[in-house]
Amino acid sequence: MLEKRGGVVSEEGARMRISTKTRYGMRLMIDLAQHWGAGRVALRDIAERQEISKKYMEQVVAPLVSAGLLHVTRGNQGGYELARDPRQITCADIMTATEDGLGLLDCANGALACPRDSFCLSKDIWLGLERVMADYLASITLQDVLERGADVNMYVI
Repeated sequence: MLEKRGGVVSEEGARMRISTKTRYGMRLMIDLAQHWGAGRVALRDIAERQEISKKYMEQVVAPLVSAGLLHVTRGNQGGYELARDPRQITCADIMTATEDGLGLLDCANGALACPRDSFCLSKDIWLGLERVMADYLASITLQDVLERGADVNMYVI
């Protein structure tokens, strides 16, 4: 966590964190991948299996629906299902939807004007890390997660 000391933000002890919305979104998408082909799944059933409140899950699904990763059907027989085959949805797709992108620093992705931009020697380090992270997440599909999880009793994110 960044601390403000004497008007200056200190990065000492700072670390990157994945939001709860992203972690729960990943769990929700994996759950739906496990039920791929079985039709719509009620959010209450997913919430119960994942031990997450239904109310919070409603917030988690919103960006996933907006990103076109989920289909939702309202009503008594309604529910959620993946918009595409689990082989076609990557972890990068999910994280991009729930984290508003994969950028690490506002100054590195142009969201913040930085007076040091033209001579910043560390910017390429952060951009390289973003590329590695994005490539790694893009290389893992929901199907891959299911296949990796088949060898263990429980897959936890």
